[in-house]
Amino acid sequence: MSDNDSQVPLQDLNSVTTQGLDDVGFSEDEQASRVAGDLEAVFDVPVQVSAVLGRSKMDVGELLKLGPGTVLELDRRVGEAIDIYVNNRLVARGEVVLVEDKLGVTMTEIIKAER
Repeated sequence: MSDNDSQVPLQDLNSVTTQGLDDVGFSEDEQASRVAGDLEAVFDVPVQVSAVLGRSKMDVGELLKLGPGTVLELDRRVGEAIDIYVNNRLVARGEVVLVEDKLGVTMTEIIKAER
């Protein structure tokens, strides 16, 4: 999308109340389910989610020398928050967790997009 394309205003999903629903007398749970229902059309849209533990920069020659058991130093410290990207856009930070025998990520901070 270029800067010349018209922008479609999006509803503020961070607010608990939505315009027009307060007047009808819905409870907060009913309002939340109505907002979720409004979004149902995009539930099947695929997105790419990436959790970045850290980064490292190296020459191609160094990369070709890597093998099993090689330790790769990253630009993050142990316990530091990891970045969570959706479609290559930073949306949150979180921590690595162990769920049964699999690694997972728990979000600890949501990054607000600058517009």
